Amino acid sequence: MSEKSEQRLSVFKTYKLYVGGKFPRSESGRVYEVSDSKGKWLANAPLSSRKDARDAVVAARKAFGAWSGATAYNRGQILYRVAEMLEGRKSQFVHEVADAEGLSKSKANELVEATIDRWVWYAGWTDKIAQVVGGGNPVAGPYFNLSSPEPTGVVTVLAPQESSFLGLVSVIAPVIATGNTAIVIASEKSPLPALALGEVLATSDVPGGVVNVLSGRTAEIATPLASHQDVNAIDLAGADDVLAKELEIAAAENLKRVLRPQPVDDWRATPGVERMTAFLETKTVWHPTGSLGASGSSY
Repeated sequence: MSEKSEQRLSVFKTYKLYVGGKFPRSESGRVYEVSDSKGKWLANAPLSSRKDARDAVVAARKAFGAWSGATAYNRGQILYRVAEMLEGRKSQFVHEVADAEGLSKSKANELVEATIDRWVWYAGWTDKIAQVVGGGNPVAGPYFNLSSPEPTGVVTVLAPQESSFLGLVSVIAPVIATGNTAIVIASEKSPLPALALGEVLATSDVPGGVVNVLSGRTAEIATPLASHQDVNAIDLAGADDVLAKELEIAAAENLKRVLRPQPVDDWRATPGVERMTAFLETKTVWHPTGSLGASGSSY
């Protein structure tokens, strides 16, 4: 038999979750079929369970101390490294975004390039956001009064349902750029770009646990995370009105910060700083300067 007549079996990609820097299958062993815009089967994605969600919280909390304690400049370097890795795997993501969103290759290429640019944009903000939302405050008295932003903690992010990659990155990057750790629930309909992003994060400099990616039924995963006592905030970008209301009620039990769903006409538009400031706390420090006499201040 000649080489030309031999048939080669395709090697199908096995998608897995990304939790704590590792790639586990769903604890339940479940998967669900993911199809393209025309109904063609693409892959089986893990169907995450409540146990997977709890494992992601443990990983995110464990990573929070070192990540939030890193310098803002260092976080910026790490985010920029992610953009470098995405650039090197651009063709893969063009293919996945085209399938996920029913786009031509040229349109998908534009979205992937915009996504890489978005990572670079947030990488540049890591050591600048403190100057925008912090600083010295004038007070009537012999005190220095300084306000500085600090990360909230562990943030659950419901990725946008329709924008499988650019929207995804637009809600993840501001969370981790400001020193938080994230548990990301991928688009239920189009989870593959998010799961592939986990592979990029694992091979970049992002420490394990800083970003954890779960796929499956959005409501099934988000409900236990909204009421979890060790989750500090939740971004409801990918929730519909009914689910968002339910999650807000659950989040109120332990006073989570909640970023409500906001309509986005075009994810390619330059974002403001709102998604970064949404998950920052402001710490204000008073420090005595000494007595103020007729001749001036005494320090």
